[in-house]
Amino acid sequence: MIENQTRNEAKLSIFEYIETFYNTKRRHRHLNNLIIPEYNKATINNLTNAAKPL
Repeated sequence: MIENQTRNEAKLSIFEYIETFYNTKRRHRHLNNLIIPEYNKATINNLTNAAKPL
């Protein structure tokens, strides 16, 4: 367990965990239930395919 000296350090630790780990692993309803890396990859693929000449 990580010990925090102050309440602000504890808040910062929780924020960093949520932003750097949890949000990148959980599925997001507004991203069609994809995790962020999957959504980014799908978006890049869609843009790449849209840019190809017919």
